[in-house]
Amino acid sequence: MGLLDGKRLLITGVLTPQSIAFEVARVCQEQGAELVLTSFGKAMGLTEKSARRLPQTPPVFELDVNQPSHIERLHDELASRWGSLDGFLHAIAFAPPDALGGNFLDTPFESAVTAFQTSAYSLKALSVGLLPLMKADGGAVVSLDFDATVAWPVYDWMGVSKAALEAITRYLARDLGAHGVRVNCVSAGPLRTMAAKGVPGFDILADGWGRRAPLGWDIHDPGPVARTVAFLLSDWSRGITGEIVHVDGGYHAMGADLHTSGG
Repeated sequence: MGLLDGKRLLITGVLTPQSIAFEVARVCQEQGAELVLTSFGKAMGLTEKSARRLPQTPPVFELDVNQPSHIERLHDELASRWGSLDGFLHAIAFAPPDALGGNFLDTPFESAVTAFQTSAYSLKALSVGLLPLMKADGGAVVSLDFDATVAWPVYDWMGVSKAALEAITRYLARDLGAHGVRVNCVSAGPLRTMAAKGVPGFDILADGWGRRAPLGWDIHDPGPVARTVAFLLSDWSRGITGEIVHVDGGYHAMGADLHTSGG
């Protein structure tokens, strides 16, 4: 028996096998789930290639989450294929280059709005668009976060967008709970993915993470994050909603780097 036996899940954000979303998809399939992936534009080819490296090759549907017509079409495709949906992973984020990298004070409004719409508002848009498929038996929505309770070097308007994502999670949990739908975030430690390459100075965030995290941290291992997402998509988390679950080796709870034996 798998944790997700019989579940029908939508996974966004799969690009390469190094993607957190790819590892989520792999774990979910190993736990018995049936999947559909999404992608769009030039990334479609990458997603389709990665899909073939999963234990079972899932279909890839087109979705630009900033296009309402794409969300409507995705709803119709899932309704035709499955009739209902048990949950989805929101692994979607983007900020223009001038909204990152220490450029916070000079970022134009248009770039900040793009970061917010794609990285935060899209969680609400997708949740509402797919809600009719999840109403019958409830469902689970999980998004990927990076701790927004503090200001980080170089993260800038993406950090602001993640703060909005956390707030949207709470408000969606409030409004979708009546439908039995749970909404949670997984706040992951830094992982070396294609998305991370788009953050100037990523190494500033990643270097030394393990010195503060009591459990240590492997920036090349998305497994702990993926397994937590799978848990939150499963019936074992039926009492959890509106939560920000930190999977970061305990970094968020420490006020300073840990002393070493030679310190």
